[in-house]
Amino acid sequence: MILETDVAKTPSEGAIEKQSKKVADSAVKLKESSARIEDSADRRTELASNRTALAAERTYSAWIRTGLFALASGAGAKSALAGLMPHWIIMIDSSALILFSVFCFMGAVWRIRNSGASRPYPDVPRLSNGILLMMSVFLSLVSLAALVGLWLPGA
Repeated sequence: MILETDVAKTPSEGAIEKQSKKVADSAVKLKESSARIEDSADRRTELASNRTALAAERTYSAWIRTGLFALASGAGAKSALAGLMPHWIIMIDSSALILFSVFCFMGAVWRIRNSGASRPYPDVPRLSNGILLMMSVFLSLVSLAALVGLWLPGA
């Protein structure tokens, strides 16, 4: 004997088809969502690589800026400190600052070459390592020329 309440709870064939369609649609949406998540993770990795590349360039420019400041300080220390300190202290101070500028210029190249921004390759255009190396070598030669000029008699 079937009660009326049992009949009301039994789903019809239309309701079953409707539920199965909802489940199938949900599965398709879940698959699309997981594909977007994978794409999103890949994109986040690419963007992180871009940030690393740009940070490496900012670090390079900070090393160059520090080197230029040290070069200017070393070159100007001889005339700025003349008469205030013994000559040998001024010469050591100026030489140390100029040699520090060479260190900064070479450190800049080392840091950009070892920035860790190689995998995956960043989307942002990067400065050529060859150009950066040539610029740092040139600035180092300028620093060394200033050091030689500092120690020449009559300079």
